[in-house]
Amino acid sequence: MTHAFLQRLSAALEEERRAIVEHDVEALVRCTQDKLDALRALESAAAGFGFPDDLRESLADLAEKNHANGILLARRRREVNWALRHLGRTESHGAYDAQGQTSTTSAPRPLAVA
Repeated sequence: MTHAFLQRLSAALEEERRAIVEHDVEALVRCTQDKLDALRALESAAAGFGFPDDLRESLADLAEKNHANGILLARRRREVNWALRHLGRTESHGAYDAQGQTSTTSAPRPLAVA
């Protein structure tokens, strides 16, 4: 049974990588949910028993794939943030001010000079 969950996780990670590389946001959301579901199923299957030694190498490979996908996602996020900055838009800082509000810095930037 655990082998099926590992295959499911592997397929989700492959689909996640494809979605990241192809900039397919909808597929990325879908396969991320599939990945989380597969991880929960794996955790449930291994609860109390752990993973057999023959599966540990597969788990390590899947962890490496997940890490590589995380690196790709971080790179994409930096690219998007760079583009937003050059268009005069920025994301919120992710922190709250004293009034409990997130602050968004937006500095207008002219795209052309007349």
